[in-house]
Amino acid sequence: MALGISTLSRIMDSKLSHFSKTAGPGILFACTAIGVSHLVQSTRAGADYGLLILGFVVVVTLLKYPFFEYGSRYANSTQTSIIDGYKKLGKPALWLYFFITIASMFFVTGAVGFVTAGFFENLFGLDFLGEWTIIILFAVCVGILGIGKYHVLDSLIKIIAIVLLVSTVSAFLLSLYNGPIEPVAGFEPKDLWGVSGIFFLLALMGWMPTAVDLSSWNSLWTLERMKQTNYKPKLKETLFEFRLAYLITGILAIMFVTLGAFIFYGSGHELPNNNALFANEIVSLYTKTIGDWSYLIITASAFTVMFGTIIAVFDGYSRSLQRTIELIFTKKEEKIHTKFRTLYVVFLLVIATGSLVVIFQFGNNLKELVDFATVLSFIIAPIIAVFNFRLVTGKFLNKESQPSGILRILSFAGIIFLSGFAMIFLIMKFYS
Repeated sequence: MALGISTLSRIMDSKLSHFSKTAGPGILFACTAIGVSHLVQSTRAGADYGLLILGFVVVVTLLKYPFFEYGSRYANSTQTSIIDGYKKLGKPALWLYFFITIASMFFVTGAVGFVTAGFFENLFGLDFLGEWTIIILFAVCVGILGIGKYHVLDSLIKIIAIVLLVSTVSAFLLSLYNGPIEPVAGFEPKDLWGVSGIFFLLALMGWMPTAVDLSSWNSLWTLERMKQTNYKPKLKETLFEFRLAYLITGILAIMFVTLGAFIFYGSGHELPNNNALFANEIVSLYTKTIGDWSYLIITASAFTVMFGTIIAVFDGYSRSLQRTIELIFTKKEEKIHTKFRTLYVVFLLVIATGSLVVIFQFGNNLKELVDFATVLSFIIAPIIAVFNFRLVTGKFLNKESQPSGILRILSFAGIIFLSGFAMIFLIMKFYS
């Protein structure tokens, strides 16, 4: 009996050790997703349309899943990023990915940075820095990544993310216990099937749980984690870590929609368009249900998660651009660390500058900037979805590494779903 317990203990210790070496890419993905799509878009969805929109959140999260997982699957199976795979599909595919990245990165980074600045101002009670808040924030991000100190923040993010996770679950359970608010007299719900409602639905789905083109980051982070730990996990270990993180992001999205619906829907209160005021409303959402004592904890946690998101966005775009440029303009593998670091830092500066221009162009209009970035991501999604599906179901992976039949069916459904709604948007935009 004792021998059996000892054996079981060794097996558990081994599994935990392997998981600790594998864990990282999924956590980065979750932190990236929990940012704007959850704190902003999911809360807005519940506040404006109630629980009616919950079904779309669940469906789009499910149908997008395969294309994110394929990034991790491809990296583990081939020991190369899925961006390398795009080159195998042909140079035009790689160039298309490059143009898609260039077209979206300033708007995506700008939207995330704008929201993060709002939580920063809310945390420290600042109302006088204005645009300098975002400039300072971007400078700090570029500085941290430029000198290679992201691993320090990464460790801190994991702790703060747990705090926000516990806080969100607590607020969700308490809101269920208290029930939804009573609608004010004369309350008229917004029409989800009107033009503005459908546009918002597309914006919500564009980043739920995040943009599909960011699936390439999963593969880059998976490879980076292997280098850090000098451990090559089995395919099932890599997929388990990612699936766990993805499941958590899906559950949290449902919670944020519910919180928005139970606390704001029917109140007659419109969530503010100013980024700092919006951040204050989000924090108030927690304190209304958990208690005023939690204000500072929630404020710090929300900002830190958003800060982790913006740094992950800077890192992801810079890494993907660096790898894309290498693949386009070099005929054979060239891995020169100094060359990589210089190019990486250059892209950090380019992304920061371009994103600031976008933010200044949109002014203080939080919703318009976020909606534009998220709708753009939704239009791009079908292209990347097809690329990823082809790479994991064709000749590029061995049979043992390819997805199951159920996942293939889900992929077909996802491609049809994403393509259909993208066409609806383009038709509505053309005729409106």
